[in-house]
Amino acid sequence: MEKVMSVNAGSSSIKFKLYDMPEEKVICSGICERIGHDDGIFEIKYGGDKKERLIVPFKDHEAGVDLITSKLLSLKIVNSLDEIKAIGNRIVQGGKYFNKSAIANDENTAIVRKLIPLAPLHNGAHLVGINAFKKLLPSTLQTLTFDTAFHQTMEEQDYVFPIPYDLTVKYDIRRYGAHGTSHRYVSEVAIKKYLDSKPNTKIISCHLGSGSSITAIKDGKCIATSMGLTPLGGIMMGTRTGDLDPSVMNYICSQTGLSVSDVYTMFNKESGFLGVSGISNDTRDVENAYFNDNNKRAKLAIDLFARRAADFIGQYFVRLGGCDLIIFTAGIGENAAYYREKVLDNLKEAFHIDYDKDINNATIKGKEGVISTKESKIKVVVIPTDEEVVIARDAYNLYKQTK
Repeated sequence: MEKVMSVNAGSSSIKFKLYDMPEEKVICSGICERIGHDDGIFEIKYGGDKKERLIVPFKDHEAGVDLITSKLLSLKIVNSLDEIKAIGNRIVQGGKYFNKSAIANDENTAIVRKLIPLAPLHNGAHLVGINAFKKLLPSTLQTLTFDTAFHQTMEEQDYVFPIPYDLTVKYDIRRYGAHGTSHRYVSEVAIKKYLDSKPNTKIISCHLGSGSSITAIKDGKCIATSMGLTPLGGIMMGTRTGDLDPSVMNYICSQTGLSVSDVYTMFNKESGFLGVSGISNDTRDVENAYFNDNNKRAKLAIDLFARRAADFIGQYFVRLGGCDLIIFTAGIGENAAYYREKVLDNLKEAFHIDYDKDINNATIKGKEGVISTKESKIKVVVIPTDEEVVIARDAYNLYKQTK
């Protein structure tokens, strides 16, 4: 057995899991939060049911990595850092350059840096995390797993935008998508467990969370996905608009005097559930406001989200030429039975979908299973995503290739 770590470094956090590979046994997991603050939070779970939580100052990501590695040693999770053979890093944006995971060498990390404008809140933070681990574990192989890689199998007519083509070519303006690691994982589980590993499959994967995307997957490969040039595109989300008439940008600017940058920030951080409901970007708060207070804007936000999700599912049903299975995953998809119900109610008449309300309500908090009935023309399943294990698998395989 060899130890591999999965890392997801954000602008102010580092999430990590340590695995024994290839058995994929989780040895420990944890997070450093509020990096850059004097009251940072460190949490680690290990040894089955053991936990530790600390409030500590995190000057920067290197301080977070230093605490992670020191705790691995002091808690006897590893006897030496040399036991960690590879570190797999989640990277949001790989552009047109990567259709699979890659080693984090100078050439590849330079491309990740070049793509920061397409993922300004993510790619830069990923690089900071990579560099922090490199300082403390200089001999450990680091790898890159890209959220966009799974979507590189789309055809040109599925990823090109109808703008002047010279701009498309010169600036690489196209649909890149996101959440590819999640869509890849749940579709692989679905094909194996729910479609009997048959060679020809048509799947619609719904990764619904604070950020949401829907992907059409044919024979295990992405053929269309909802997010666009950036994660702003696609369906309505926690604070993001999703797709909308481009003229809305110009109209708001002309009527309010706000700059393009101001409105772009509005579309990213002040819209979606938060903007429509006026309550919260958290779907649980919006659901509570509707059921407890009969809040009309909360109801509108829920209805709008469900309709937009159903619209994309309908579009992808056509694109696939049918559908064998619909997957719900991620925070909302795995835990919010009412939102799944609302999406399916928009689809059931056209697609002859039938689901069991009691089973749907019970399939939450990490539970996996079929929520459709035998009478349903399309099978509907809930599959908890596990992006970390995909990152660990790819890191382990690249490590083995270097030996």
